[in-house]
Amino acid sequence: MTEVLYFLNCYLREFEATVEKVTDDKYVVLDRTAFYPESGGQPSDAGKLVRESDGAEFEVVYVGKFNGDISHEIAPAGENAASGLKVGDSVKGVIDWDRRYQHMRTHTATHVIANVIEKEAGAQITGNQLGLDQSRVDFSLEAFDRDKFSEYEKIANEVIAQNHPVNFYLVSREEAEEKLSRLTTLAKGFSEEITEVRLVEIEGVTIEACGGTHLKNTGEIKGIKIEKLQNKGKSNRRMYFTLVD
Repeated sequence: MTEVLYFLNCYLREFEATVEKVTDDKYVVLDRTAFYPESGGQPSDAGKLVRESDGAEFEVVYVGKFNGDISHEIAPAGENAASGLKVGDSVKGVIDWDRRYQHMRTHTATHVIANVIEKEAGAQITGNQLGLDQSRVDFSLEAFDRDKFSEYEKIANEVIAQNHPVNFYLVSREEAEEKLSRLTTLAKGFSEEITEVRLVEIEGVTIEACGGTHLKNTGEIKGIKIEKLQNKGKSNRRMYFTLVD
């Protein structure tokens, strides 16, 4: 199984690894990776793999989870590559940092604003989708008072400005049950096969089960702005927000 390097260090920009599997000359599985695979509403990382033997570069255009593997999809080999990657090749992984860091800011911001909506409105978070330009949070709420969301935005930005540290823990399912006030991943329970859980804690704010990439403290978010609110059904609501630089 691939060693997941971003779980405890989301700021890792480069790493060394060995190719363990190659499928169709473009799907590469490594023994360890810092690339985040698309999951939980967060898009995948991008970047490149550099073969140590000759410096040939292979662009990583998508990362996903397939049949238990973290698979790196690479673009066709460039002109400087004598051949594609092979099992046993030593490579250096290089993360597209601008893309990763934007996702880190957005994901931590999502935890902050979702927590505010839960506490202030009594809503249940049902989904989210992160984007480089705009992101959304879906939630279930019977009484939908749009006017209150300007206050929720203000509260969220106050939390962000307080520079709360963000901590990560890898714990057993049993430990997670003890730490979490509600045993959920969004509105869904853990799948039965999960035995180890990664917790993301924003000190003094919230602790959640989450596999995504996050910041070291909320201050790095800088700020958020709620852009749009939508009714998506009887009690289904959607909120779009952007980051403030």
